[in-house]
Amino acid sequence: MLKQYAIVALTALLLLSSQQLRSQEITRATLYGAGFANVYDTYLSPQEYKGVDFRISRESTRMTSWMQGRISRQTLFQIDLGYTHNRVDNNNTFSGLANWNYGLHYNFPLTANFRLLAGALIDLNGGFVYNLRNGNNPASARAYANLDASGMAVWNLRIKRYPITLRYQLNLPVAGVMFSPHYGQSYYEIFSLGNADGVVKFTSLHNQPSLRQMLTADFPVGKLNMRLAYLWDAQQSSVNDIRTHTYSHVFMIGVVKKFVLVN
Repeated sequence: MLKQYAIVALTALLLLSSQQLRSQEITRATLYGAGFANVYDTYLSPQEYKGVDFRISRESTRMTSWMQGRISRQTLFQIDLGYTHNRVDNNNTFSGLANWNYGLHYNFPLTANFRLLAGALIDLNGGFVYNLRNGNNPASARAYANLDASGMAVWNLRIKRYPITLRYQLNLPVAGVMFSPHYGQSYYEIFSLGNADGVVKFTSLHNQPSLRQMLTADFPVGKLNMRLAYLWDAQQSSVNDIRTHTYSHVFMIGVVKKFVLVN
């Protein structure tokens, strides 16, 4: 009987040793913030509207086993809501946008504490702008998808013995598609009468020169890992004789959680 147990135990050890066990660290961050918004949409009004931007974001990053473990994966989902007013303060708008990113980055470790990342990501966006005083066309829809070039710089440092991780990220839309009515065209014409010619357009740097930049700092506070972030989000377009932009400067704070996955 003892011999049989020994054989079973030896077999289990051999099976475990034949598998390449890899551990992957997953980092997830949920942030909340507010800041300044500048909204402009000539479909609704020739005026700029300025006010506040409220934003929630959830990010997940992890290393993969691709290309000898040099590829990292990033997903980011964020929602921002804006409430803005025109220059003479006699009209207001509500705006909202949901954004989802899925990206892959190749890691270039330059030193033990500093690395650069370069890659690309899928960038999906959908939202609206609602003008409180417009009668015929009170709302404008936002719907566009892009392939972005993306880069990061990550620096792990210590101030005395206090660890801080700094990260800068830039996402630049290179090519995509955007839904946009023609200037003066109602959504009733598009969706009820079927006059939808030319409402989906190819976009690139010539008609959608947009940019998202984020600077973050991760640091421990007691048993928690905190993150402070500054986001500069500049979304603009000139499609079908309609010009739009949404400029946001947002400061955010939240909690970072790290998990180790063994597979």
